[in-house]
Amino acid sequence: MGPTASGKTRLAIQLAQALNGEVISVDSALVFRGMDIGTAKPTPAEREGVPHHLIDLLDPAETYSTGQFRRDALALMQDIAARGGIPILAGGTMLYFHGLLHGLSELPAADPVLRRHIESEARQRDWPSLHEELARVDPLSARRIHPNDPQRIQRALEVFRLTGSPLSELVASTRPPPPPFRCFRMSLAPAHRDSLNHRIRLRFLDMLDQGLIEEVRVLHGRRDLRADLPSMRAVGYRQVWGYLEGEYGREDMIERAIIATRQFAKRQQTWLRKEQDAVRYESDASALLPTVVGDFMSFSRSRP
Repeated sequence: MGPTASGKTRLAIQLAQALNGEVISVDSALVFRGMDIGTAKPTPAEREGVPHHLIDLLDPAETYSTGQFRRDALALMQDIAARGGIPILAGGTMLYFHGLLHGLSELPAADPVLRRHIESEARQRDWPSLHEELARVDPLSARRIHPNDPQRIQRALEVFRLTGSPLSELVASTRPPPPPFRCFRMSLAPAHRDSLNHRIRLRFLDMLDQGLIEEVRVLHGRRDLRADLPSMRAVGYRQVWGYLEGEYGREDMIERAIIATRQFAKRQQTWLRKEQDAVRYESDASALLPTVVGDFMSFSRSRP
């Protein structure tokens, strides 16, 4: 686990090579085809010799839920382990990690009509205003959800309007047991926030050099894609989309994307601080790979 731009992809590939492992992506954006540059998706060359899973599953017009991830990840973990391999789950979608490790509650399926209605409300009132509404009907969920997290605000309001019960209550009452695996949990991040912020800026500028605007232009030209779809809400994509819509200039777009990515990383780190059982490693530590491999081998030999 770790914030964006912390080096998770590189370390996961190195671990897979060292441990006869296969990488399972834990990233809500890597599931989409045609979104390669802005998601920092590992290239075919980087993936060569290391099986990767849950990448390029869907078209950007489709959706992928935490429940689907949990089902797919558990099946892959069982399959990889049965073949004598080590499943290595790597990514920054903390909700996916949480759902995998702690289970998911039985919640109502998404209602497309209600979702469009909530999105229309957000365009008229803005998402922080809907977050205030959520705080009135489900204060526990509102405390966990950031006022600028439209996808989770929408889902919490959707569940309340469909069932009349707060999402937090339904989650607490119906959560199943955790998965039948021993998991070595690790967190990777630079030692200092300034270092992470620097990495984020350099990486986004590199994405622009690689052709991010052209990548988003192709998606923007499709009639079936909208700015409010989960795929197009991905950080970086929504800022370039706004630039292509003429909402602001190129330099403004760059700063908006970098700031949004830093805010995203901050939310990821806030979540990671709650992961008390995770072993923490510094991205730039010397001998990082042998240290992690050694720690994992000690864990695997220890008694459950």
